[in-house]
Amino acid sequence: MTINKFQGKTQEEAIEKAKEELGEHAVIMNIREIKPKGLFRAFKDSTFEVTAAVEEKEQFAGVMQNASQETKKLHDMINLAADEKITIPRPEYSQADRLEAVAMQKPQMSAQETEEKKLEERLDDLSDRLAKTLGDRLPKEPEPVKEPTSEELNFVRILYSTLLKNEVCEQYVNQILGEIEKFIRPGHSVDTILSNVYQKLILRFGQPKSLELEKGKPHVLFFIGPTGVGKTTTIAKIASKYKVDYEKKVAFITADTYRIAATEQLQVYANILDAPMSIVYSKDELNAEVEKYCEDDLIFVDTAGFSHRNEEQKGDIKTLIGGLSEDYTKEVFLVLSATTKYRDLLEIVDTYRTISDFKLIFTKLDETTTYGNMLNIKLYSGADLSYTTNGQNVPDDIELFDSQKIVKKLLGGNS
Repeated sequence: MTINKFQGKTQEEAIEKAKEELGEHAVIMNIREIKPKGLFRAFKDSTFEVTAAVEEKEQFAGVMQNASQETKKLHDMINLAADEKITIPRPEYSQADRLEAVAMQKPQMSAQETEEKKLEERLDDLSDRLAKTLGDRLPKEPEPVKEPTSEELNFVRILYSTLLKNEVCEQYVNQILGEIEKFIRPGHSVDTILSNVYQKLILRFGQPKSLELEKGKPHVLFFIGPTGVGKTTTIAKIASKYKVDYEKKVAFITADTYRIAATEQLQVYANILDAPMSIVYSKDELNAEVEKYCEDDLIFVDTAGFSHRNEEQKGDIKTLIGGLSEDYTKEVFLVLSATTKYRDLLEIVDTYRTISDFKLIFTKLDETTTYGNMLNIKLYSGADLSYTTNGQNVPDDIELFDSQKIVKKLLGGNS
């Protein structure tokens, strides 16, 4: 005999899980709604729990088969689900006696109603035997979560409001704060709550990734992203740091032939750094130019910014990046502005992820007071974070993504 409980977001999902594990002959003994408990119950949906049983021994096979067949005949008329816990009767007399008593009390019962009652009696009898056999083997209800104090509740409300004001997506706020319920225990201060939220945010941002240099071959870096996010300036900042601070040999290639000003701007930076620069129009030209710079450590490729709805330009950049010879190490960076609206960022990410895998660079942090979109896009895209920029100064206004600093700002800090 097997009797188990199954949970799902809907009754149908819970019943389907029961049938998948126990088979089509599983008997649904009880269905109940489980209302959310704890601190964030107002933000959670109810779930449904199904208690189902199946008889595995041959002596009950006939009972199960008949019950299943009659259930199918009468499924439009019989509801075996209960809104509250079923108390299985333990009769002091036989099943035959019960049926006889029912017949005597209701002589007017129709043949259909009689069959219906017989089916209910069989299922009651099966449930009774299963319950007697398994006893306490049913899973126990989880222990109730300790109700928060007014101080704790008020503090969490402040955190919730602060994260929303920083434009963290409400879905992610609920997930993060929902996980701290287990830390609300007698003797734990609000500092414990804050510490755990802080740690969870740090973990969600992950470890930022800088350039992955390899010895013996040039490293080709593609910078992609919408128009006006600061790709060219970001290239100049990173190239300057590696040229000046790490004494690496750098070269520049631009595929942004749509804007003359972009080519001129990159040429200025190349002249300042005393680095070569080329213009390419196709993947074949790209490979030829990369071959020319094979003695350099880093080759920075600037691409054209375009609307994420422009399919033609998207195809051109995808062909360019995908056409790089496998002889070279390649990295792609999606450059995004921290000032862009969340909905637009989602569309941009969806577009560029069809071009290539990428790491994330956020620019213009000095032009915004809200930083939630960096967390939103990190979680939405699953991509690694890399650099942030906070001004136009080359090469100073750039740094590796500082998770601790950003988390402090998300939680209302100033540093």
